[in-house]
Amino acid sequence: MPQMLPKSTLLRSQVGRLSTLSPKSRNVLTKLSLATPQSSQLRGFTSQSQLMAPAAATSASLNFFQNKSLPANTVIKFVPQQQAWIVERMGKFHRILPPGLAVLIPVLDRITYVQSLKESAIEIPTQSAITSDNVSLELDGVLYVKVVDPYKASYGVEDFQFAISQLAQTTMRSEIGNLTLDAVLKERQQLNTNINQVINEAAMNWGVECLRYEIRDIHPPQNVIEAMHRQVSAERSKRAEILESEGTRQSRINISEGEKQSIILQSEANKQEQINLALGEAEKIKLKAEATAIGIQRIAQAIKDTPGGDAAVNLQVAQEYIKEFGKLAKESNTVVIPSNVGDISSFMAQGLSIYKNLNKEVK
Repeated sequence: MPQMLPKSTLLRSQVGRLSTLSPKSRNVLTKLSLATPQSSQLRGFTSQSQLMAPAAATSASLNFFQNKSLPANTVIKFVPQQQAWIVERMGKFHRILPPGLAVLIPVLDRITYVQSLKESAIEIPTQSAITSDNVSLELDGVLYVKVVDPYKASYGVEDFQFAISQLAQTTMRSEIGNLTLDAVLKERQQLNTNINQVINEAAMNWGVECLRYEIRDIHPPQNVIEAMHRQVSAERSKRAEILESEGTRQSRINISEGEKQSIILQSEANKQEQINLALGEAEKIKLKAEATAIGIQRIAQAIKDTPGGDAAVNLQVAQEYIKEFGKLAKESNTVVIPSNVGDISSFMAQGLSIYKNLNKEVK
């Protein structure tokens, strides 16, 4: 029987044959080897440079049953921190390797999934959504997720990042459809919370937790943006006019209030002035009357106490009468005089009788 050559020898011979081919033939062979699953001898190569590598490099440990993104199936493995490795034994789930030292059976055990337990950000691409008032928006966002159950993240869904990204897009379109444009712009935080809640309800079976969702940019159509700018400008003009009218109104009110207070104070001042004048006049009349009364009393008392006082008074009255009557004759005035103006003795007798009557009343 012919002797079987090792796989490494066969690979080196194949690489040597490839070096003799033309560049065009090598490119075609590379594409065929990568596209054909049955080409197990070439599955470990991913580029033309790897196909043309020296024989010493190709003799390194190659595992034809291992995905290139997964760790190699060796006996001793060191699991990095914040990672969880899913191990299958004979095609069936066996265990989850925690960080640290792990021992595997290369033939029976196989590392099928590597899950990172760190928080990761998933960029949600720009998509269109229509609000309840029929405004088309362009939105994108960022989703922050974390694997909480490596088993469900590996076997619950084919690709949890793709699934949760699609769910975030559909949920965002659904939530925006329930809001108007103004509500979307005002209640962005509430919208993020609602989307995060819906995503967590579905991602529970995928072993993934959505920590938060953030809408990054909202792009309304250009005509809507222009209308919003006009609305803002009109609103500001309206506020300016209202403030100006309120200022004018308040100014007029203040002026009217000032005039009112001025009139009230002026009237109060006039009133107080009249009261003061009246009180002064009354006090003047009172004092004058009191002084006159005191003078009359003193004169009467002096006449009473002085011998011949009555005759002196009669003489004084007659002299004053004659004096004043003489002044009337000199001035061109129209006056009313008694009919018996020529009878001085009778007039004096009348004046003395009046004086006597007053004197009796005083007594």
